[in-house]
Amino acid sequence: MARRLLILAAAGCLCFPAAARANGDPASDYLLVQSVFLPFNAKLDPGVSVRLSDTVRAADSVGYKVKVALIGSRYDLGTAFSLYDKAQRYAEFLGLELSFQYRDHLLVVMPNGFGVSITGKPDPRGSKALKGLPGPGKDATKQAEAATTAIRRLAAASGHVLSASGGGGSSQTRDRLTIAAGVTAFVALLAAIVLFRRKRPASAD
Repeated sequence: MARRLLILAAAGCLCFPAAARANGDPASDYLLVQSVFLPFNAKLDPGVSVRLSDTVRAADSVGYKVKVALIGSRYDLGTAFSLYDKAQRYAEFLGLELSFQYRDHLLVVMPNGFGVSITGKPDPRGSKALKGLPGPGKDATKQAEAATTAIRRLAAASGHVLSASGGGGSSQTRDRLTIAAGVTAFVALLAAIVLFRRKRPASAD
């Protein structure tokens, strides 16, 4: 009996992702397991992408949980393509889809502007914070930069001011890269010393 229950539970887990994809809205699937959805086939500057991710983590660390969807074209919306260029309506639609698992802030960035919601409902404070912020256009890198700026404004409107470095995430990334480079250089130096010592007897002969 217990074995049958385990098999049924496993089957249910396998069916869940298929059910999630059935709505045809890609961002609703991606944002169940990650914090940022990027446009398909986007040519995005890696540094800008890192800053966006760092800013999302920084906001989360100070108590402002947020997920972000960057929408570059109708294709990124799947079957919800009719909501293209309607960032606020899509933010509410997407927030509602995610609400069974995620019930915090959601930011949508489209070429013509922004949309914000909480559990699928409008976020008046967030909308006010982003008022006057121009749409970033279709360039994915500019969308990511705009999203980073928007998150800072949204967090500040809720009383959470992020540092210029995004809460330390970027500096931590640079520190890790510096340490890795130092370790690599140290290993290379040791290898050179060992190789030199091995060659010395042969040279002496």
